[in-house]
Amino acid sequence: MPPASSGASATHAVALTPSSTDASAEADSRLTPGGPGYRRMSFALFLAGVATFALLYSTQALLPLVSADFGVSASTASWTVSAATGALALFVLPLSALSERFGRRTLMTVSLTVAVVVGLLVPFAPSIGALIALRAVQGAALAGLPASAMAFLAEEVRPKALVAAIGMFVAGNSIGGMSGRVITGWVAQAWGWRVAVGVVGLVAVLCALAFRALLPAPRHFTAGSLNPKALGRTIRSHLSNPLLCRLYAIGALFMTVFGAVYTVIGYRLTEAPFSLPQGIIGSIFLVYLVGTVSSAAAGKLVARLGRRGALYLAVSTTAGGLLLSLSDALVMVLLGLVLITAGFFAGHAVASSSVSRTATAGRAQASALYQSAYYLGSSAGGTLGAVAFHSGGWAGTVSLGLLAVLGVASITVWGSHAARVQERRDRRGLVAAH
Repeated sequence: MPPASSGASATHAVALTPSSTDASAEADSRLTPGGPGYRRMSFALFLAGVATFALLYSTQALLPLVSADFGVSASTASWTVSAATGALALFVLPLSALSERFGRRTLMTVSLTVAVVVGLLVPFAPSIGALIALRAVQGAALAGLPASAMAFLAEEVRPKALVAAIGMFVAGNSIGGMSGRVITGWVAQAWGWRVAVGVVGLVAVLCALAFRALLPAPRHFTAGSLNPKALGRTIRSHLSNPLLCRLYAIGALFMTVFGAVYTVIGYRLTEAPFSLPQGIIGSIFLVYLVGTVSSAAAGKLVARLGRRGALYLAVSTTAGGLLLSLSDALVMVLLGLVLITAGFFAGHAVASSSVSRTATAGRAQASALYQSAYYLGSSAGGTLGAVAFHSGGWAGTVSLGLLAVLGVASITVWGSHAARVQERRDRRGLVAAH
């Protein structure tokens, strides 16, 4: 999402003066599905998404093994996930500012390189404290990817194709999250959790190399200066925008549900009545494929139902999945996870792409604020979900998720009401003007 720089100004100018020859040329030179460079760009960012989520959540499916190895509780082990997502949330905004100066592609490359190097050190952590510290560093490094990727897309892709392009990046997130958990599950069952996270690190190395080789050079980025006062003004402007704030809250609440469910599900499935082995538990994360489909289809959902209609569908799907997961029948639990995953990824794709379309300037910062809220939600969900599970079992975790889903629904209803009020005001203004 382009920042408040001359590049963003150019993009804004295109929207305001479509009859201008220069503006039309600018619009025509951006990437579009079927055009040259679009597939390479999409696949490169897809691979970046794969590496990001595979690394970020590499210990999540292994938490029962980490707990057993270090002799710690579920809530303590959950910090190996929460520390990474929390650090990402804290660093995404400052790193997005660096992307204004040094470029999206450069920052994404450096961030992914550092994260991969740390990922190769994680298997050698001598204590739970060292493991949590390494994971925090890894999360901070990965903070350079999400906002920069969306800013890159907003600058380099035509607006009508933006939802689909961001959906592909989010689809890469789901593939990364799925493959990392499936791989670690089976590898850990045979050789332990340390070898499993090492394998994820090696997969991420391959993704990072392919990403750098495939991503086209940016054509519409203009470097800006690192001006703290200007950055502060841009952030204040975004935080004073009611629609953006609602989208930030929606992203955080959806991720609270997702973080809680997938942090705790491994513990639930290792216990009676399921008592599943680690490899089978890892394979359950194949339901992430549903997220790949639902996020990639977000553009069609918005076209058919509108943004708020798509969010209502995502909310109802997620809530239905949470309720189904309360069953002691494994088939029903799996169906619940499918619905939770589909609803979450669809809601995330709609909310994140809406941020990109809403912010007419400072898009990198707008995206960074969304990512910060999103990953704070993940960190809170992982920690609170583990605490709720410890105190109330799976029903406690589901109750937490339903509260978060209710929050998303309430915000969406509020947004619908605010939009109707604004429409009435606009009509009255037009009548008064005539």
